[in-house]
Amino acid sequence: MRHLIIEEPVTRPAKWSPMIAWFAIAVAALAALLIRFERIDYEAGFIALGAGGVLALLAILLSGIAFVRIWQEGRQGFGSAVFGIFLAALLLAYPAWLALQGVRLPPVNDISTDIESPPGFSRSRAVLAARGGWVPPEVPLEKREAQRAAYREVAPLSLDMGPVEAFALVRKAAANLGWQVIETRPPGGRTGSGYLEAVDRTLLLRLPGDVTVRVRPRADGARIDIRSASRFGTRDFGTNAKRIRAFLDEVSNLAIAAK
Repeated sequence: MRHLIIEEPVTRPAKWSPMIAWFAIAVAALAALLIRFERIDYEAGFIALGAGGVLALLAILLSGIAFVRIWQEGRQGFGSAVFGIFLAALLLAYPAWLALQGVRLPPVNDISTDIESPPGFSRSRAVLAARGGWVPPEVPLEKREAQRAAYREVAPLSLDMGPVEAFALVRKAAANLGWQVIETRPPGGRTGSGYLEAVDRTLLLRLPGDVTVRVRPRADGARIDIRSASRFGTRDFGTNAKRIRAFLDEVSNLAIAAK
């Protein structure tokens, strides 16, 4: 005698969840590649990245609906629903971390080691051409005060060497960090100060960040100040402070090696 085995059907949301999640990953990956290799304008690229995030949230929602149906109706598809959440979570992990950084850190996108008199960005023809005409706007002192508590380690660097020697280390540090140096002026002249203008890019999306470094003579050596500004958004999620720390550490190491 044959026994007819009737399997409970797989709930439709459980089927769709991993498929939507894979599609979200594909959309986000394609958008990231297009942004990184400058095959799309940044605004459209960010919209595409956001679309990938929305699709990932949809996949999680579908998994939630699937869990309810599995519980209430005894349908199949638990593993598929869990896999959909896993894929979506992989995509949303980094944005979620950025969101936490945004809550923890002040809403600034322009950081300087000198809050009272930050280095100014050059407006020369070469610099404007390299930055597409963009000049980071000046930041009010009240807003710069917000960085004090969040980035106490962002401070000027003083070296016990002449400004010319210090400027040589600044140029070498910029090269070691892979910055695109746009313009330099050695210390001297009426003010005695020198500066370096450069563009640095983030690791994943290669988003440009504008940097200016100022070298001033002191009675006992030279003082180095640096200002780093993001071109997009009102928050930098700590990127500029991290860039400044990396640069000052590199200059310090070069100064120690030069002794």
